[in-house]
Amino acid sequence: MRLLVAFAVVAVWFAAPAWADDTRLSWPLRPRPAVMRVFDAPTPNWQRGHRGVDLAGAADQPVYAAGAGTVVFAGELAGRPVVSVAHPGGLRTSYEPVTPVVRPGQLVAEGTPLGGLVAGHSGCAAPACLHWGAMWGPAANADYVDPLGLLASTPIRLKPLHP
Repeated sequence: MRLLVAFAVVAVWFAAPAWADDTRLSWPLRPRPAVMRVFDAPTPNWQRGHRGVDLAGAADQPVYAAGAGTVVFAGELAGRPVVSVAHPGGLRTSYEPVTPVVRPGQLVAEGTPLGGLVAGHSGCAAPACLHWGAMWGPAANADYVDPLGLLASTPIRLKPLHP
């Protein structure tokens, strides 16, 4: 039994994305915002759900890169201003509605201003909300993840093998 558990732990360790081993995200709004709507993963991916979290903010508040990466999109998407950052290891984060001050191809460090928060995010009770999303892999086969679980301030807890 112990060998089986050890094998499972090693398999999970090697299957985890390389990015997750050495980097954690920071909050994209400062000070730490209130979470207005939590992540609700759709199953399967094309079903209804909430593929990110909504964070309360203020109109024109700066939005910061949650981690180092490359801006892969900065512009209008479906009538909303969006910024998307690709991080090493295959993670991609998105920020909307954000009027970008960055351009595609630009390298950003954690904490680099990406743009200003736009007021009036539909479905959010606050006057201005940042929809912050995270996903692994290409958009066509995205595996959406809860960005709050990737924060450096979120403790990692391991359960013991035996009670």
